[in-house]
Amino acid sequence: MIPLNDTLAQLLLLAVVVLPLVGAVAALLPAPPGLRGRSPEQAVLRHGVTVTGAVLAAAVLLALGFDHDRPGTVQAETDLPWIPALDVRLHLGVDGVSLPLVVLTALLTFLCALYSYHRAPEGPRPAAFVALLLVLEFGTLATFAVLDLMLFFLAFETVLIPMYFLIARWGGEGREAAARKFVLYTLLGSVVMLLGLLLLGLNAPGGPTFDMTALAANHGRGVSHTVQFSAALAIGIGLAVKTPMWPLHSWLPDAHTAAPTVGSVLLAGVLLKMGTYGLVRIVLPMAPDGIHTLAPYLGAFAVTGIVYGSLACLFLARRGNGGDLKRLIAYSSVGHMGFVLLGIATLTRAGVNGALFANVAHGLITGLLFFLVGAIKERTGTTDLDRLALDGDENGGGAALYGRAPRLGGLLAFGAVASLGLPGLAGFWGEMLALLGAYHPADGLGRPAYLVYMAVGALGTLLTAAYLLVVVRRVCMGRPPTSGATLALADVRAHEFAAWTPLVVLTVLAGLWPALLLGLTEPAVQTLLPGVSR
Repeated sequence: MIPLNDTLAQLLLLAVVVLPLVGAVAALLPAPPGLRGRSPEQAVLRHGVTVTGAVLAAAVLLALGFDHDRPGTVQAETDLPWIPALDVRLHLGVDGVSLPLVVLTALLTFLCALYSYHRAPEGPRPAAFVALLLVLEFGTLATFAVLDLMLFFLAFETVLIPMYFLIARWGGEGREAAARKFVLYTLLGSVVMLLGLLLLGLNAPGGPTFDMTALAANHGRGVSHTVQFSAALAIGIGLAVKTPMWPLHSWLPDAHTAAPTVGSVLLAGVLLKMGTYGLVRIVLPMAPDGIHTLAPYLGAFAVTGIVYGSLACLFLARRGNGGDLKRLIAYSSVGHMGFVLLGIATLTRAGVNGALFANVAHGLITGLLFFLVGAIKERTGTTDLDRLALDGDENGGGAALYGRAPRLGGLLAFGAVASLGLPGLAGFWGEMLALLGAYHPADGLGRPAYLVYMAVGALGTLLTAAYLLVVVRRVCMGRPPTSGATLALADVRAHEFAAWTPLVVLTVLAGLWPALLLGLTEPAVQTLLPGVSR
């Protein structure tokens, strides 16, 4: 592809970030008479599809025009003064680390809007739902596109309000308590993170600056180990809550279980990535000495989360434990994001590339799984695994998707094997590179400890396969009911096919052609980790 000229690239990135905010305001205004269609509710849901579709188109054009010969260089850059006294700037740009996450966010938000257009959310008026969805997209895209620490913090916090209301107003049972827990955990982490960001900016050599490119290029030179360690610890705690890292994860299962389908898709698909992205974008290049001290502890928490998440899922998957399928997938995210954290903790190019790959893969696969669980609940009225399976019921009566909705059952099985890291699908490469990074960690890190981390992580992959195969057996297999109105289930509908197909295709494409993503991230990681040979 021919790279875009600088002005056009800048305009496209500005459109990607600003359009959702403008669309959110427009969603709250009355629809013009000629655009109302059958009802104002239909018009505002169509408005959501239109705006998110335009954002996705701009993001794809930006990606196609990205200069792939210079993925380690910030492109489509806009840099304007905002608060000169503190050198806080309106600074935006993308490189090989942030571009895949920008496209992933635009894609998942569009698919959620498309899904909601055909399956209107139950709750308050749709105009508020669409406006909140677009504000959420704005905050997430801004987080990945801004290059100023203060703007990063503001964008990071922006997503809390829309996600809170999406859970509290459109969620299921226990939604208000889950929404409060989500906000409280994240706010407390953010306060600590802000202190770390201020430490980095105010102690920059040459005077205060919050410019992320300048701080990253400096690589901590002239900043004492104490400041770096304190900043890395504070920022790491705040980002670990959002990731979420064990033991700061307890808000996640409740939020996912209560959230509406599109809320769960976006929470797992893009919001969790904000934490690990911040570690790679901010902590690794700006406080290298501090993160080097903390890395072994981060690795220990990461592998604990891998095993803990897998064991929790095994417990939920077993018959008689009252496991909820949405809750199980939420706990699986704790394990999968553990691999991302392990890759970062190795401080190697292989490990960090694996973390960035696993970020995108998890967004695609877990987004698909939450879509599928939402469809199962719509058809059966439950996500309770014991009710979906009904093991031992002589008349059958469980979901038995292979016999009652074979395409839906096949997609659930596909999502499961992709999530367990089957070679040839996207989930494999991130986990493999994270384990490879643990086999040869960065210089100065204790290799024996990391070999233990690698072994424990490998055990986690086996446990992941175990619980996902149990889920497939219990939900997809078995005897359908022998009589009654529930004999048939609607199979995949047209709008579901449209929303889920891109995720399936990209999961296969990333698995078979990993260089498509690694070719972007590897040069950028070299820039962020200078002097690291592997």
